[in-house]
Amino acid sequence: MTGKHPNIQLIESFFNAYSTADFDGMRQVMSADIKWHIPGKHPLSGTKNGIAELMDYLEKLNQFGFKAEQIVIGVNDNYVIDCHRNWSTAPGRPVLNAMSCLLWKIEENKIVEVFNFPQDQHMVDGFFNKVA
Repeated sequence: MTGKHPNIQLIESFFNAYSTADFDGMRQVMSADIKWHIPGKHPLSGTKNGIAELMDYLEKLNQFGFKAEQIVIGVNDNYVIDCHRNWSTAPGRPVLNAMSCLLWKIEENKIVEVFNFPQDQHMVDGFFNKVA
């Protein structure tokens, strides 16, 4: 196989847009009725239903200067699993630096659902309970 799987290209498009806070670019790769599941017991946890709720969540994350570095990615025709390191960079705020895996469900070349699996949910809860 010489080219990348289209689902990997889709997720890379998301991360490229995410890395520059390109919210229009992120919207282009997502279904209008996307569901994004954020586990935990903190103000930002819960399922984000639809593009408007998800964009609100991603704009809040942007305030913390989150960055992501991909470590490994797997793909089939309906899903992508990516594991990455993410960290916050906002000055004067507590720092989060952790591993996370996302399971991306894809239909008709759009991201329709995402499940988040953090390395340490207690650490994530503590971070967002302090800063959000």
